[in-house]
Amino acid sequence: MTETSSPERERRPDWAAAAIGLGLAVVAVVVAWNAYSLRGGAYATVGPKSFPYVVAAALAILSVWTLVEAWRGDFPKRDHDELGPIFWIVAGLAAQLLLLKPAGFSIATGLLFACAAAAFGKRRLWLTIPIGIALAFVIWMVFTRLLKLALPGGPLERLVF
Repeated sequence: MTETSSPERERRPDWAAAAIGLGLAVVAVVVAWNAYSLRGGAYATVGPKSFPYVVAAALAILSVWTLVEAWRGDFPKRDHDELGPIFWIVAGLAAQLLLLKPAGFSIATGLLFACAAAAFGKRRLWLTIPIGIALAFVIWMVFTRLLKLALPGGPLERLVF
């Protein structure tokens, strides 16, 4: 079946873009609702409530614009998504989220590094996991020792310090 350039084919609504437009509208309503519930700033015309209203208005305008473009079908054709790399990235983020407290920052972030490397084609996990853990450990040391910020420590961090 060949793809034709008939007006019906080009004018078909883009339902994914419409969902994004509706999501923008929901975010605009939430921001406006939170701005309405803010207290303070009654003594000045421009206060802490002003900027969230500006953000909500901008989101609402973007929402309407996105919905109109989605209805017209004017968005460019999207590329096909490769599910393998998406799986690796999501798996790495999930592993970091689940292992951050029990395993510590270095191990959890090292696994995220290895999964991201696998998503980009470097599937030698025996090499990327130790490299990721070492890099994450250096980052942990910089943040906790030099900058005095708190990152969760695990067995590796307790072993060294």
